[in-house]
Amino acid sequence: MTARRRHPVIRIEDLHRTYLLGSFKVHALGGVSLRIERGEYVAIMGPSGSGKSTLMNILGCLDAPSKGRYLLDGVDVRRHGEDELSDLRNRKIGFVFQGFNLVPKISAAANVELPLAYAGLPRREHRRRAVAALESVGMGNRVEHSSNELSGGQQQRVAIARAIVTDPALILADEPTGNLDSRSTSDVLGIFARLHELGRTVVMITHEDDVAGRAQRLIRLADGRVVSDGPVYEDELAAARKLELARSA
Repeated sequence: MTARRRHPVIRIEDLHRTYLLGSFKVHALGGVSLRIERGEYVAIMGPSGSGKSTLMNILGCLDAPSKGRYLLDGVDVRRHGEDELSDLRNRKIGFVFQGFNLVPKISAAANVELPLAYAGLPRREHRRRAVAALESVGMGNRVEHSSNELSGGQQQRVAIARAIVTDPALILADEPTGNLDSRSTSDVLGIFARLHELGRTVVMITHEDDVAGRAQRLIRLADGRVVSDGPVYEDELAAARKLELARSA
């Protein structure tokens, strides 16, 4: 019997996004096509105005393209209304943001449980899965701490636990080290590397070469188009190694 073919996690075809600013049209994306397979670790880079934030919003089903096709884990997002898209986001995507986006004054475990509640899983499963996710990112001893009792690096670890607790098809990280010091950045990138080794699909938006150098594949955008797409090269790897040495000193 022929093995069932698995869909790529991300497949976008001729994606365009145009915004109207008064009487002016802003072409944020101008025909982007990409395919990201299950288990890849991809960094997306580009200068301000390159379209990377617009692309991230579309990949996260937070915005819709003006033209083109986006399949998330084999699902054509154009065929879904807002309620269905909200459910799709919760099931298929784990978000990690620069600003952590944790709910203040509730525990780390309660923050991690939130996607499980939205997913409609039995309540008795919430705590067990939340604690397991926190332990996997080295936060098992901070389960009952609220976010305002945690450092920035610890908050981002909780945010990563929240992102993986539903076992999503895609982890989508937007500048996840932007608010962290060098040591916390190294710790968080180490977690992403381990998630990749475990077969998770990670797509990271970043403007830092040394952060992108930890990925497997690098996509560069400029003026709303892909200008390069390929393996991380020696210069990015060297920058990442240099950063690691500086942080371990």
